[in-house]
Amino acid sequence: MAVKSRKSRKQTTSLESKKDPSSVKSKASTTRSNYEKNGSHPVHLKSLPKGVIFGALVMASIFGILHSAHISSMFENDRFFSHLSDLEREMTFRTEMGLYYSYYKSMVNAPSFLSGLQEVMNDNITEYPSTINVLKRFNLYPEVALAAGYRLYDGITKKLGIVTRQCYTVNRGRGLSSVLNCEGMGDIAVFYVNAIFVENGLLMSTMFLLASYLSGSLLGGILTVAAFFYNHGECTRVQWTPPLRESVAYPVFVLQMFLVTHTLRLRQPGWMHSLLIAAATASFMLPWQFAQFALMTQTLAVCASYILGFTSRSKLRCVLQGQSLGLVASYVLLFGNEMLLTSFFASCLIAVWVMLLVAPLWKHKSPHAVVTIGVEGTGLLVLILGCKLLLSRLLSIQDDAHIGNLFRSKFSDYKDFHTMLYTCAAEFDFMESQTPVRYLKTLLLPTAIFAFVGTVAYLVRLEITRQNEQSRSAAGNGKVGSTEEENTSASEIEDKPNAELVYHLFQLMAFTVMAVIIMRLKLFLTPHLCLISSLLASRQVFGWLDDRTRHAIVLALLLSLMSVAGVSNLQHQWSIRGDFSNSPQEEMLEWVNANTQPNAVFAGPMPTMASIKLSTLRPIVNHPHYEDAGLRARTKIVYGMYSRKPAQEVYDGIKSLKANFVILEHSWCVRRSGPGCSLPEIWDLEDRENVGKEPVCLKLRRNPAPYFREVFNNDVYTILKL
Repeated sequence: MAVKSRKSRKQTTSLESKKDPSSVKSKASTTRSNYEKNGSHPVHLKSLPKGVIFGALVMASIFGILHSAHISSMFENDRFFSHLSDLEREMTFRTEMGLYYSYYKSMVNAPSFLSGLQEVMNDNITEYPSTINVLKRFNLYPEVALAAGYRLYDGITKKLGIVTRQCYTVNRGRGLSSVLNCEGMGDIAVFYVNAIFVENGLLMSTMFLLASYLSGSLLGGILTVAAFFYNHGECTRVQWTPPLRESVAYPVFVLQMFLVTHTLRLRQPGWMHSLLIAAATASFMLPWQFAQFALMTQTLAVCASYILGFTSRSKLRCVLQGQSLGLVASYVLLFGNEMLLTSFFASCLIAVWVMLLVAPLWKHKSPHAVVTIGVEGTGLLVLILGCKLLLSRLLSIQDDAHIGNLFRSKFSDYKDFHTMLYTCAAEFDFMESQTPVRYLKTLLLPTAIFAFVGTVAYLVRLEITRQNEQSRSAAGNGKVGSTEEENTSASEIEDKPNAELVYHLFQLMAFTVMAVIIMRLKLFLTPHLCLISSLLASRQVFGWLDDRTRHAIVLALLLSLMSVAGVSNLQHQWSIRGDFSNSPQEEMLEWVNANTQPNAVFAGPMPTMASIKLSTLRPIVNHPHYEDAGLRARTKIVYGMYSRKPAQEVYDGIKSLKANFVILEHSWCVRRSGPGCSLPEIWDLEDRENVGKEPVCLKLRRNPAPYFREVFNNDVYTILKL
């Protein structure tokens, strides 16, 4: 075995269908033909030369490889991951990341894949003493797929005699002991993170193809890719936190948006398009519980384009069919996860289906388009809220109640223990003021705004032209207005171009609202700003920029201006150097492994509990996946050790959870991320009778008797035995 030395690096702060009827009136056909002529209906894929398609695929592949290498190198530079021991690598997966990775590790190390799958479907370690199906609760399908992929890869390479892993003894220095380190795709941690980086390389490929398709120009795709790279720190966190659900789910969502975009551009979408949307929708929902909110905004955006007359009933129905099938498939594959039935996405789908059935009756009775739009929009929102309340009460599901309380706390003075745990974290706060400033520096914000306004102006101009043509046509026939039969024919056609543009404009507005309310959700906003920027390359929208050469010169100039701050951002990311080390936690985990029984049960802060489960396999009573009402209640009991309650009350609560040990993290007792955001202050909201008393965590650190006994202590952690 070779020996290599790991040099210490200076740690810098890391950025954490109906078909058209043959009996359509010639007048309606002429109107649509003229409208398409003025609207420059986008070119379809089938009409493109094969050379252009091949070139686009080659460019997409290059951008995907570059992005995968970019995030992989940043991850390595930040953690020196290739030189870490297995335990150190596991410690880099903090909080919920460690929880997800632990199940992947269990399935990889199990005697067989099926036995590993059975183990996670009957887990009695994560919420001891309860047995839970973590596939149902934790959106764990990415880990299932990666574990299956690793076992297949490892089995094939071993049969072929291919060496996929090399191990060394690493001299860490700084007074730390030497550790065993293994490199190569044969290492389970390396395989795990590299697979996620490859998927996010495909994300960039898909973004390029979607932007090129939307704008009708490869220059649009290049503009989007450049904007993404230049604003990389605002677009994604995958380079710092690969196991997070967003890291594996968002690339699938971009593909799903591509399918919806293509469906809206087609004249006659069919069941095949619905099935493709369904597959992508389910693949997006299975890895991430938050997918329902993004999909709800998509449904509303497509519905808005229908209400405005840009999307036909057949197209809306096609998208709804795909989304509904995806929701049903997710519900089945998640073993009947009730939160899906009471989600806002499910309520939104039901409401839009009802509107789709009722809207034609209303439209025939109301001759005023503005009235129709107002009634449909208002009715839709009322239906969504009504369905949500009704489903929640009928099914008696309270698991997502904290989400409603979280949004309630954003716009009122409402506060409770659980919402404060969220809102005191920066990623769940309102968007920070520096984010728009960073958008301005790279010209992303002005570019996207100009593209947005230009597209709206283009659509308004086309609509005015259409209305004028209809008026002239009616006047030429000596009619004041069209007959009901002609209105019906036009309604059946209802195939105005640019439905996909209208959808993406509304989608951008929805993502903007989401990001402003919860900063973490700018991962939806920033990439979509990059995507909308591609419309500057659209000859359809910005054809008034004279000839193609002049248009290309303007875009090249814009790219050069964006590069001033963009390249500086990239250089900053490349300059980040770190060498992961967390000796207090390593010491604590090694003590647990060496001095406690395998069935010893632990309680403590959520992030630390994930590490305990991952690295020691000891049962835990609480964990970081906060989406279950029962788990939130358990965590609140454990966090009583940071309250001002009497020590006996804290002891009784933790003992009721059947825990043997409790881990006290010293900083949690005094840490304060903002006004009112220390844990004792959060407890003061609900424990009014003990306000002003000394926090029990300080008492326990000083003298844990008589209810606890100190068995381990270092500068960061104290382990108390009940």
